[in-house]
Amino acid sequence: MKHHARTIVLALAGVALAASVASLYVHYRMIADPTYTSFCDISETVSCEAVYASAYGTVRGVPVAAGGAIWSALVLLLAYAGLRAPSGGAPIAPPPHGAGVRRGDPGPARRGASDVAAAAAGYIFVLATIGLAAVLYFGYASFFVLNRMCVLCVAVYVSVVGIFLLSGASAQVALGALPGRVSRDLSAVLRSSTALTLAVAWLAGSIALVAFFPREELQPVVSAAPVTPPTEVLQPEEVAQFEAWLSAQPRVDLPIDAEGARVVVVKFNDYQCPACRQTHLEYRWIVEKYRQSAPNDVRFVHVDFPLESECNTGGPHGAACEAAAAVRLAREKGRAEAMEEWLFQNQSASMTRDQVKAGLEEVAQVTDFDERYPKVLELVRADALLGQRLGIGGTPTFYINGIKINTSLRPIYFDAAIQYELKRTEALGSEGSGPS
Repeated sequence: MKHHARTIVLALAGVALAASVASLYVHYRMIADPTYTSFCDISETVSCEAVYASAYGTVRGVPVAAGGAIWSALVLLLAYAGLRAPSGGAPIAPPPHGAGVRRGDPGPARRGASDVAAAAAGYIFVLATIGLAAVLYFGYASFFVLNRMCVLCVAVYVSVVGIFLLSGASAQVALGALPGRVSRDLSAVLRSSTALTLAVAWLAGSIALVAFFPREELQPVVSAAPVTPPTEVLQPEEVAQFEAWLSAQPRVDLPIDAEGARVVVVKFNDYQCPACRQTHLEYRWIVEKYRQSAPNDVRFVHVDFPLESECNTGGPHGAACEAAAAVRLAREKGRAEAMEEWLFQNQSASMTRDQVKAGLEEVAQVTDFDERYPKVLELVRADALLGQRLGIGGTPTFYINGIKINTSLRPIYFDAAIQYELKRTEALGSEGSGPS
């Protein structure tokens, strides 16, 4: 391998390693803090988190980026140590196969070093071929299945392709000869204290990364803790100003049965959405308040709007469709609210299908999720289609008697909006008026 080619391979492997380590950092923060937003989340379509949180972001709970870090570190070591020139000179390619010793022969030592460099280039080419296959698979999944681009992933993709092209053009050993010399090369590594130290460090680091990188811990479902209403009180002028704003808002006629209620509160919801979880917690006392004081007058409805391409137009959440389907299946067992609690307690951007299935089995003892999922998914898609027609741009989005509220109101104002609608419909006459 030419000296300049070795330098480029070292640089590309370094870029791939740095991007993989950065990806692992983002993964870690996503697990540690569900509200974390990474530096590479630039837009809805350029989002590292969307890719990492998908089913393609991990393999049995281990981030794919861990494989990238392990791969690039090995290539870096091979390029640094295996392609190193003897006595400070440039690496020398071995003489063509079958050629005899010619005038100017550099000598046994340099021929041996050249042979090692040629073998290292061959090993790098094999690793690059494996890496290229992985890049094609995950690149296709990212661009054509998820419809998302991950900047850090692209950095790895470009590095792998570059290493593949350079090593393929520079390899001096026939690939068929590599298996026969593996044991000899490993013995050479064992005889070199420096090479052995580097090899042990790489192996130990790889095992530790796979074994000890944090996995998401699923929390057992627990009863919702009592939530006390906030102590905030709106002054009369604040109420008047807010009600004036409500009265000026347009109303949308939603195709949702009021079931006799005078106020219908609709929430377009995504169980992997941090803001949906926040409003679930903050508005819980409001839901309980009207269930007790006006059970027939106020109806709360959840409409599924998962931010995931499998059942909607797309988004960063890789298991949101599965989560919505799980709640529907739990509802058949009278455990929908318990399933919602479980999902919000275990919420993370990197939640997987298998985790949702495990939660559904724990909460509602549903064991046939895979068999029933395709049919239930169609119902989730129907909800998402309604949201698309209404122009829903994100979650949560609320409608209170058709008034669209696409921001999270402070709880006291959310309660005030319901009270306003109760007063308004009572003034109109509850019989036959409904939540118009």
